[in-house]
Amino acid sequence: MNITMIGTGYVGLVTGACLAEFGHRVICMDKDAAKIDRLRQGEIPIYEPGLDALVAKNVKDGRLAFTTDLADSISKARAVFIAVGTPSSRRGDGYADLTYIYAAARDLAPYLKNYTVVIDKSTVPVGTARQVARVIREENPAAQFDVVSNPEFLREGAAISDFMRPDRVVLGVDTEKAGEVMKEIYNPLYLIATPFVITGLETAELIKYAANAFLAMKISFINEMANVCEALGADVVDLAKAVGLDGRIGKKFLHAGPGYGGSCFPKDTLALLRIAQEHGVPVRSVEAAVEINAAQKARMVKKIRDALGGTEAGKTIGVLGLTFKPETDDLRDSPALTILPPLFEKGAKIQAHDPQGMAETARMFPGFSYKNNAYEASENADILVLFTEWNEYRALDLQELKSRMKSPVFVDLRNVYNPKQMKDAGFVYVGVGRG
Repeated sequence: MNITMIGTGYVGLVTGACLAEFGHRVICMDKDAAKIDRLRQGEIPIYEPGLDALVAKNVKDGRLAFTTDLADSISKARAVFIAVGTPSSRRGDGYADLTYIYAAARDLAPYLKNYTVVIDKSTVPVGTARQVARVIREENPAAQFDVVSNPEFLREGAAISDFMRPDRVVLGVDTEKAGEVMKEIYNPLYLIATPFVITGLETAELIKYAANAFLAMKISFINEMANVCEALGADVVDLAKAVGLDGRIGKKFLHAGPGYGGSCFPKDTLALLRIAQEHGVPVRSVEAAVEINAAQKARMVKKIRDALGGTEAGKTIGVLGLTFKPETDDLRDSPALTILPPLFEKGAKIQAHDPQGMAETARMFPGFSYKNNAYEASENADILVLFTEWNEYRALDLQELKSRMKSPVFVDLRNVYNPKQMKDAGFVYVGVGRG
């Protein structure tokens, strides 16, 4: 099948490459000519394990191409995916900004020739698919098309495996004809018995928000339990293990830490709140999760300050990890970049290392110092703070770290290390919810 992908960001590029791997002929279109030139030269603008090889393979095999020419790519396509950004509104009200969605709909509409399925792949509020259909009809009353909601569930750092072996595929359709096209697109997943949820447009759009909100609530819940553990002398790691072994609950997302971040949870929880409030049905549990998450990040500022003896002024903080999670270069709403600035503003020196996030962080925070590895980040540090649990930070040479630091204080915001092991190595160890 000929497929056009509008948008070559994280979702668009991963989805396009994976659909090409399924055997479809995919054209990824973007207005950003510089980005398209980089992609044509084999340069991937984001870090996602395995994506560079997948793109190169399918470009070589002739199933994946990149263009800025919307007219040519749309006229040949049987299915068009809209995979553009839906950031939080610049007004700061929590609503999703649908400017790019509606612009894509207006731009593609004149070039629809034969029956085409237009697929919302971006995360969008309930009702967006019908608005996209309205925009297309206004721009091209003669167009023959259906709009489908097909939310993505890609985890950064594991996106390719998530696409190829998903927990489920959600399809919001209005017509049987659109459903058949979608089944053809995802036929390789039918062959491996992937669960498909075929439902209406509104339900499909709400599913993504509901899933992300529930996961955000699990994170906020375990962080609150971590705070209770600290007050009572209990250990949240053991608590989370026991709770997670309950089959009704599950162990995933029960890891205490500095709060959630990234491209989805912060904006999607806020968007869901606004959608619900607009319709007179506030969701108190999600409101609480958002409040707890903000408070947890503020609590981590105090935790670091206390570990420094009550003041950060004139102190050097070594930092391990800047991205919001490992195996990505994504810094959006990263806890590190919320927690570190107030410490820096009050006189702390920040020297940081991250395997993928330093170049972008340096543009945002030029006053930080950036190091080549974890050991350089610990040099003469009054404290070392682990923000992101990259694999290369999981088995550090503790004596080497200790020998480089001004004082052996280790703040482990991901509970990677064993408190007894750290104490035996001569460190003052501070975890999250470790009693």
